Amino acid sequence: MGRGKGRMRVLMWGCILAGMPLLGAGMLRLIPQIPVAANRLSDLRMSMESEPDWLYGDPPCLSSGYGWLAEEQTESASAPEPVGETGEREAEPVFAASSSPGEKPYPTVWHPGTGRILRMTYQRSTGGNIINLDKCGQVRNCTGVDNAALLEESRKAPAFTIAADGSPEVLIMHSHTTESFEPYVRDYGDADFNYRTTDPALSVVMVGDQIAAQLQQAGIGVIHDGTIHDYPRYTGSYDRSRVTVQRILKENPTIKVVLDIHRDAIVSNGNLLQPVVDVEGRDTAQVMIISGCDNGSMNMPDYLKNFRLASCLQQQMEADTPGITRPVLFDYRKYNQDLTTGSLLIEVGSHGNTLAQVKRAGSAAGASIARALLELKEE
Repeated sequence: MGRGKGRMRVLMWGCILAGMPLLGAGMLRLIPQIPVAANRLSDLRMSMESEPDWLYGDPPCLSSGYGWLAEEQTESASAPEPVGETGEREAEPVFAASSSPGEKPYPTVWHPGTGRILRMTYQRSTGGNIINLDKCGQVRNCTGVDNAALLEESRKAPAFTIAADGSPEVLIMHSHTTESFEPYVRDYGDADFNYRTTDPALSVVMVGDQIAAQLQQAGIGVIHDGTIHDYPRYTGSYDRSRVTVQRILKENPTIKVVLDIHRDAIVSNGNLLQPVVDVEGRDTAQVMIISGCDNGSMNMPDYLKNFRLASCLQQQMEADTPGITRPVLFDYRKYNQDLTTGSLLIEVGSHGNTLAQVKRAGSAAGASIARALLELKEE
């Protein structure tokens, strides 16, 4: 997004994104009227294979396609636990810009707005669409697939093995490459920053670097591609990232896993939520895996094979770092997950999280992903 965001117009944009009229007797009550438990953009994600151009200008914080949750569609999941405001925590280091920040550098001057930054933690969920995985971790099933069938599928091994011989086996990339975060712990969000930057040191590319480093350290060959797909135009981000992934897969046929790393965008009554878990005394952003399901129109016949990997990674991450995961979102989404049997989208934190929090989360998630993949090593 090249323009400043101004004030958050939550209700208006919520209606536009959800395809609802701004006025009318049947209008759904949106975020400003509902509790924090329902204020997750991830709860009603829109299919955004072709995003509208205006999305890059306003609203400022949308992630990889989330819509706005209506009150009538709230789930019975446990409410996120508030853990105080950012001012109660120790200050975090300031991250330096890269030597090549691109056309949209990260801000150096801040304009505090009226929206507060509220720390919170997503707790273990309950409800009819929640599946408890055998080892640990959960799945939120937003499809017509039977819970019991999904649980049985989660017990199957992913549809590939890992050689760990130095050849590229994992691709990390970003359909929304410019997604960014808060600079450090503070009480208010910025009035003008739209939480996007072309600077790879201060965007989700930095998070991808953390994941890649852990995989490389474990001896798993990885390619981290930082191609910008969502700037200067947001529209068509997934179309452009698809071309990138197809090219890299063709050049590197040994790749089995494709991880599209994003960040979420979570608001409540105009405030930015900062989902964290305490890891050894430090706030670490919470992580959510998205595994797409084919509704019969997506040409994605192997979606359950992706789900097997999602379940594998979810259980490893939660076992290694209890509380770091939100439930896997299993929903009718594509996000180019038809290209391999190990394609997933991973949300690391939200726009309210700080760079330090998501860096820690990326490192923790990467270490867990490496452990899970090494369990699939060829005999």
